[in-house]
Amino acid sequence: MGSGECKSDFTQKAFYKWEVLFMLWVAFFLNQADRQIYNTLIGKISQSLELSPAEAGLIATMFSLVFALLVPVSGLLAENVGKKKMICFSVMLWSIATVMSGTCTGIIGFIIFRSLATGMGEACFGPANYATISDWHSEKTRATAMSIHQTSYYLGVIASGFLAGWIADTYGWRSAFYVFGMAGVLFGIYMIFRLRDKKFCYGKSTTALSAKNNAESNQKTSFKEALCIVFKTPSALCLALSFAGLIFVLQGYLTWATLFLQEKFSMSNAQAGFEAMFFTHISALAGVLVAGRLSDILAARFKRARILMQAAGLFIACPFILMMGLSESLAAVYMGFAGFGFWRAVFDANTYSVLYDVIPRRHHSAAAGVMLFFGFGVGSLSPYVLGLLKPILGLSSAIALLAIIWLVCSAILIFAAKFFYLKDLKNAQMLDGIFPAPQKIKL
Repeated sequence: MGSGECKSDFTQKAFYKWEVLFMLWVAFFLNQADRQIYNTLIGKISQSLELSPAEAGLIATMFSLVFALLVPVSGLLAENVGKKKMICFSVMLWSIATVMSGTCTGIIGFIIFRSLATGMGEACFGPANYATISDWHSEKTRATAMSIHQTSYYLGVIASGFLAGWIADTYGWRSAFYVFGMAGVLFGIYMIFRLRDKKFCYGKSTTALSAKNNAESNQKTSFKEALCIVFKTPSALCLALSFAGLIFVLQGYLTWATLFLQEKFSMSNAQAGFEAMFFTHISALAGVLVAGRLSDILAARFKRARILMQAAGLFIACPFILMMGLSESLAAVYMGFAGFGFWRAVFDANTYSVLYDVIPRRHHSAAAGVMLFFGFGVGSLSPYVLGLLKPILGLSSAIALLAIIWLVCSAILIFAAKFFYLKDLKNAQMLDGIFPAPQKIKL
């Protein structure tokens, strides 16, 4: 442990930081599985409740919008009341709301339980989740831990795509919500007893600047302060813009890919739900593990490596978005899914590592909340926009148009890497009391 860390009870054990990663991995697996149920079953739910494409897309948009509005609040609460409390509360809330989603009989019920309650529960999870991983894993293992954690997202979406479709085909769409929701409730109870926040001691600062920052570490963080720390840090602002573009494309894809395969290739719900998610996310799983480890290795020698890897990932993914949207061959669509998944994972593996590199430690949760707020606020529009475009252009063309967004985002990240990143990195390290030897920072 570093000189600024405090020890307590079983968290002294060397393995505990990996147990924390395991708990958050399972929680995020359930988080993404619960989130994907609706997208997997959008065709069945629409038919059962007689929803139009725009109405079905509106439910998904409302979920993301509620998530976006509440996530910065949850980031502030995580800073001020404790990350463990926010994580355990969120797991229980979204799991209970998922169970209740299975009882819905119309669009109003889905907006209440799916959009409001589930969106609120998942919003409380994100900032505290990533900041907890950052607390327990130092720079030496942070990107590796983040990338391992990110695999739960991919596997959760794959599992939900297949299992929710199979459960719906076999027992009805409502049963899928019941099964996944109850699994979350049980695991949430386990986390209440086992998860701990990391304790830090700040009495050993060696400079006036770091001492001042450390003295402020126990103060409350305001929403205005959280916004300022992101918007006054150019690299963080550029990352937030690019993250918004990432989420816009992903939300559109996740919401409509299953129905896209059903309509274009006449698949069953179970088959389309599985294959729409499998090729993308199994490739992303491989990509994030490779990119996470590579990021830690390269960043030790070349400080811009993480943000440039993100830019490259989005740029190279663009042709694969076109392929998956416009190809008439099912094999080509699957190739598009796979390439899209692998290269977006290069972005995923570095997102929070880049953010935490340029933001002081005490603002990690709040900054993550602001980034998620901005990202999902913009991204929430995607399901509704694609729902509106569906009868005009068709899903194929609407999905292909998403490539333009990632092309722009890639350019933004390259701009940030060239002009802002090293300065923002140095400022954050100074505020945290870390002073790397200048000769080790390679341009």
